[in-house]
Amino acid sequence: MTTPSARAGTKGVPRARREQQILAAATEEFGRNGYEGTSLAAVAARVGVTKTLLHQYFGAKHDLYLACLVPAADRILSAIRTAMHDTAGHDTAGEGSAGEDAARESPAEEADPAPAVAPSEPLRVMHGVFTALEGRREAWFVLYDTSVPADSEAARRARRYRAAIDECAAMGTADVLLAAESFDALDADALSHAWRGLATALIRWWINHPDESADAMTERCARLFTAARGVLGP
Repeated sequence: MTTPSARAGTKGVPRARREQQILAAATEEFGRNGYEGTSLAAVAARVGVTKTLLHQYFGAKHDLYLACLVPAADRILSAIRTAMHDTAGHDTAGEGSAGEDAARESPAEEADPAPAVAPSEPLRVMHGVFTALEGRREAWFVLYDTSVPADSEAARRARRYRAAIDECAAMGTADVLLAAESFDALDADALSHAWRGLATALIRWWINHPDESADAMTERCARLFTAARGVLGP
């Protein structure tokens, strides 16, 4: 998703708006080129400001990276945790009761089609991730950037976020395998890694298709997951 350059200059642009323009451009630069390949000069040029102003607003490149990383990673992690624990509206017993009431009130031949099946946890998680990334899609690759200096605070913060996401993935994949009566710990670990790889591939595809919304991507994933189940079997 390309961020248009703002060439109107800094005067007349409220600081809060200018900061958001800088963060959007920096997220895209870090996400596409990595920490090592991103320069403050390139970010400043995209927004139409000077490096001096960039330093005044955010400090050094390390600080700018953290300003991009932390809010995005917070949103992603919160979305994943919410999706994994969100059972509201997915109470099958409640849905069954409501369906029975409707059936008693309407003739069988005029009954509405059966309600759609509640989305699975993996699909809810993907929808949460897409929604969290909407508008800053490259933030996923800011979080998974391996070019950040390993001994820096930025790298340590990113590792903590990734570890928390990995923990969620491990819990989710363990539940999936448990439902399939598989108890192999290595299976769970392999599936967790596969989920991360799939999420990364889908987000990369999404970046290259900017007209696709988060909801459209979720619907696409639902179709792909259904097709995969058909090919791979139960």
